[in-house]
Amino acid sequence: MHGLAIRTSVRGKRRFAQFPPERVTNGSRRDAHGRNAMSLLNPLLLGARRFAAGVDVGARGVTLVVLSQRVFGGGPLRIEWLGRAPLAREALSGVEIVNRQALAGALQEVFGALPPACAQATLRCAMALPAGATLLASMPLARLAPADRGGRASRADQMGRLDISGLYTELEPLVLAEAERVSGVERAELAVDWRVGPLALECGVASMHETQVTIAATARAHLEARIECAAMAGIALCAVDDEAHAALRAIRHAAEFELQPHEAWVALWIGADGVHGWFVAEEAVVRTMRFPALEHADLVEALRDLAGSEQTGCTFVAGDLALLHSTHFSLADIGDVLGSPVLPFECAPLADIEHPLDANLLHDPSCAVAFGLAMRGVSE
Repeated sequence: MHGLAIRTSVRGKRRFAQFPPERVTNGSRRDAHGRNAMSLLNPLLLGARRFAAGVDVGARGVTLVVLSQRVFGGGPLRIEWLGRAPLAREALSGVEIVNRQALAGALQEVFGALPPACAQATLRCAMALPAGATLLASMPLARLAPADRGGRASRADQMGRLDISGLYTELEPLVLAEAERVSGVERAELAVDWRVGPLALECGVASMHETQVTIAATARAHLEARIECAAMAGIALCAVDDEAHAALRAIRHAAEFELQPHEAWVALWIGADGVHGWFVAEEAVVRTMRFPALEHADLVEALRDLAGSEQTGCTFVAGDLALLHSTHFSLADIGDVLGSPVLPFECAPLADIEHPLDANLLHDPSCAVAFGLAMRGVSE
C-alpha cells in the first residue's frame, strides 16, 4: 500500500525555483559558433539532482526532511537537510488542525531555515496524514467489477485474462462507490486514490482472479486543511500520504543496507494511534498488524501473530519511542518476543558526512515519516 498517496492539485504561492530541466533537453539547438548545445550541457545534465521534501506534523512539531537524487542514472539518495520547528500542542486535536495560523507559522519557520541549495531548488513537497484518518482497502478486481456487469473492466477471456485497455476509466465510478460504502462518507466528501495490480502491462492483459484493487481514502476536509496551511506558508503540496506507510517506505530503504539477501524481517512504526507492523519476506509484505485491536489481548500477542511461525532475522522500529516506553515496553522487550535483534530507524547511516546535519534529528526514529515522504518525491 506504500505506493499510494492522495494527490493534490491546489498550488500555493511559488517560493522555491530551479532552472527548469525542459530548457536544457533539446539536443538539436546550436550555439553562435554552430556547436551542438547538448554537448555543452552534458556536464550540467549529468550532475542535475531532483529534490523533494517530506513534512511530518505532530506532537513533536513540524519535521522536515529534504532528499535529492541524480536525475540521470539514479544513484544513492542524499539527505540535504533535516529540520524541526516547534508547534503548540493545542494547534492539533487528533487529525484535526485547530489553529491553522500556528501550523502555517511553524511551516514558514522550518522551511525558512533551509540552506540555499535547497531553498533555490524545485521541491516536490508531501505532507503526512495521521494513519487514523486514512482508510485503506484492498479487494479482488473480480469482486469490484463482476463479469455479469458486462463492462471492459470485467471482460475476461476463457483463460481468465483481462483486457486492461480503458480499465481505469471504467473502474473509477466503481472505486468511488466502494470507498463511499466502506467509509460511510459521501463520495463528494472523500479524497480518493487507488491502483490496480499486478498488471501485465507489457502484454496488455492481466489475470482477473489475481488482480487486486487497492484504495486509499480520507475525508476531503483533512486534505484541504493541510493544503490550505501549506499555501499560507507559501508551499505547494504535491501529495498527502498516510504516515504509517511513509514510515514503512523509509524503513524498507534503511533495511536494504542492513539485511542479508532473502532474510525475513519485521518493520514496526509507533504513532499516536498505536503500533503498526509489517512482516516482510522476499521483498513483499506477507502479514500486517495494528495494535491496539480487538483481536489482540496485548502487544506481545500482536507481535507473535505478526511473526507467525517464521524466523525473524531483524526488526526495525521507527516512530515515537516515548509512546512505547509509556506502556512499559522497550526495544529489548520487542527483541525478546520476536527473537531477533532490534534496530531503531536513524537517518545517520544514510547521511553524507560532507553534509553537516542536526545531530539529534540524525538519530531520531520519528524522522522516518518525513524521510519516507521525501523518498516519494525523488522517485516520481
